[in-house]
Amino acid sequence: MKFSNGYWMAKEGYNVLNPVDVRDVHQEDSNLTIYAAARKIQRKGDTLNGAILTCELSSPLPDIIRVRWTHHAGKRSQGPAFELFDNPQTPVSIEESNDHVTMKSGGLSVKANKHSTWGAEFSFEGRRLTGTNSKGAGHITTANKEIYFREQLELGIGEHIYGLGERFTNVVKNGQTVDIWNEDGGTSSEQAYKNVPFYLSSKGYGVFVNHPEHVSFEVGSEVVSKVQFSVPGESVEYFIIGGKTLKDVLNNYTKLTGKPALPPAWSFGLWLTTSFTTDYDEATVNSFIDGMFERDLPLHVFHFDCFWMKEYQWTNFEWDADMFPDPVGMLARLKDKGLKICVWINSYIGQKSPLFQEGMDKGYLVKTLDDHVWQWDLWQAGMGLVDFTNPEATEWYKGHLRRLIDMGVDCFKTDFGERIPTDVKYHDGSDPLKMHNYYTFLYNKAVFEVLEEKLGKNEAMLFARSATAGGQQFPVHWGGDCSANYDSMAESLRGGLSLGLSGFGFWSHDISGFEKTAPPDIYKRWVAFGLLSSHSRLHGNESYRVPWLFDEEAVEVLRHFTKLKSTLMPYLFASAIQSTEMGIPMMRAMVLDFPSDPSTHHLDTQYMLGDNLLVAPIFNDQGTVMYYVPEGRWTDFFSGRVVEGGKWQEETHGYMTLPLLVKPNTVLAVGANEQKPDYDYADGVSLHLFELEDGAAAETSIYDTQANLQLTVNAVRMNELIDISVQGGTKPFTLVLRGFNQISSVEGASWTKSAIGIVLIPETGISKIAVRL
Repeated sequence: MKFSNGYWMAKEGYNVLNPVDVRDVHQEDSNLTIYAAARKIQRKGDTLNGAILTCELSSPLPDIIRVRWTHHAGKRSQGPAFELFDNPQTPVSIEESNDHVTMKSGGLSVKANKHSTWGAEFSFEGRRLTGTNSKGAGHITTANKEIYFREQLELGIGEHIYGLGERFTNVVKNGQTVDIWNEDGGTSSEQAYKNVPFYLSSKGYGVFVNHPEHVSFEVGSEVVSKVQFSVPGESVEYFIIGGKTLKDVLNNYTKLTGKPALPPAWSFGLWLTTSFTTDYDEATVNSFIDGMFERDLPLHVFHFDCFWMKEYQWTNFEWDADMFPDPVGMLARLKDKGLKICVWINSYIGQKSPLFQEGMDKGYLVKTLDDHVWQWDLWQAGMGLVDFTNPEATEWYKGHLRRLIDMGVDCFKTDFGERIPTDVKYHDGSDPLKMHNYYTFLYNKAVFEVLEEKLGKNEAMLFARSATAGGQQFPVHWGGDCSANYDSMAESLRGGLSLGLSGFGFWSHDISGFEKTAPPDIYKRWVAFGLLSSHSRLHGNESYRVPWLFDEEAVEVLRHFTKLKSTLMPYLFASAIQSTEMGIPMMRAMVLDFPSDPSTHHLDTQYMLGDNLLVAPIFNDQGTVMYYVPEGRWTDFFSGRVVEGGKWQEETHGYMTLPLLVKPNTVLAVGANEQKPDYDYADGVSLHLFELEDGAAAETSIYDTQANLQLTVNAVRMNELIDISVQGGTKPFTLVLRGFNQISSVEGASWTKSAIGIVLIPETGISKIAVRL
């Protein structure tokens, strides 16, 4: 929200109070409180008839500093509030000089003025990050008596801002106005399904605004040298989050707001759905599944979209008996084919659903301000909304999910959660403005908890559309309603990269687009992108997404990339574990891995998949692609061609390839199973060593599907000698030196030449291999 009329003045009818004059600094334990008058105090009489603004500084965790500004502190907070994993015993040091007071938490410090004009600056290990001054924080009253509190933090020259949720606009948010307000707006607007009041700076810090309600960001779009954020009310609270690297900042942010759970290994396989408004029954479903198997198309999850339930009765959690007379038997038959089952749900109860009357009678539905059930006809006729602030309503909802899991359902697509009204009241008295964004957290949390309860840890996963801060704990999220064109394909990628820079580890999208039906060209290009995403789903609106309905080449392309993903699962699953431990995304913007390379800062049409693979999807029907390669000797995974980095590449690809480059100094684990994502990754694994530079080291770890470490391989090169250390390795595996064709000796393994390099077969139980080039 903008409050200024140019740089010098406020808008007409807006009164702004700034912290002009610091009057007192008070320390209590490890907290600091600073009092600043809203005008210059020159004599005692100036202390009368004026406002004072209070700044409280504390630290919830190392490397994080909380800042809270308050004008009038007497208003009771109704909640809800984000769940934070803070530690009141976080060690903090406070030092005072004549002019300043400095608080330090871990490597992060804030230095604030003790006297005269307010000002503060934040630094990490002596490196200045950002700051604010007497024109930054501000309490604002409008002519209509609306009240806001804002802050303005410095935006440095050449500094870029990322994150703020799954945003489909440019990945660099500079110059944008961003409203943190969940909307069902598709992928082609500035609206977002997943709004997160957290941004990441290319200078190496993050800012989390601790407000679930509407937060408005002006990223250099009001004061061009500031990031401004504002919230309605008498106070604003935010956290400055530091770290040695951008990845460390995300790690610290997700320590505060929650780490992503690890999705089950089977969820990384190919998903196929019924699509949305199509007609289908068990015979239709079997025709799709059998058609996939007959064409040697590995399929691991089948999803039933909305119409598994009878029309007008969403959500009643009952199979449409006319279309599925034997749901338990049907699910058993599908599971006998090796499939996992997902079904669509949402938190809306249509009036025709038998559950509506029960929910109304028991007080399980959100109410209007005059105590009636809130209803509308948008989406489902006369629908109500489950009130997850009511523990009994939450348990009622969970009970229906337990019954479906007992039938054989393995996971749920938790659709919607964005269209949440604000002219309502909740069971626990929550502020409906704060509940608008926060509702999705309670909704997805309830579903995820049931899955963990029934299926066990690391077996629970969702396919969720809406989210806010903390929602990363309940993966997986998908990009919402995209269109079947290249523009929307690129929009989807931008959204996924922004979400990843907001602390979300796992993300997917509707391959070939949700709206309309893509031509075969787009389908095939999107398949390559989709199978090189963390999760891969074929889904649409009015038409089916099985490949033979596009053309026969689409079948070949889908087969090729589905099998490729299966063989990459030892690497991908290790990357997924890293995401859960560090809070970093599997699919990530290039800047996250190469922050010191300015050429990566604006890139949003390519990405890193884990630490070691660069992917550049193709967004046109000519097959041409231009992408940037960072410094080093990268290797094309498909052809083995070495690509010199530090410059842009322009290429043309058929449908079976796209730029998929392996970073230098990489040991890449390639599995032996092309048919499914959940197998014994260590059994028969092939470890490919790429462009190991003199003096460099490369390492990889292989886990089982329960995240237990099975095998670690470390390679170090010194001059013409490569030493390879092996820990674990109780099952046969091979080592492939990619690009090498001449060696003089090997100790600890036998070796042969192949078309792609030297293949080493370690001796049984060996822990050391020495290769002399």
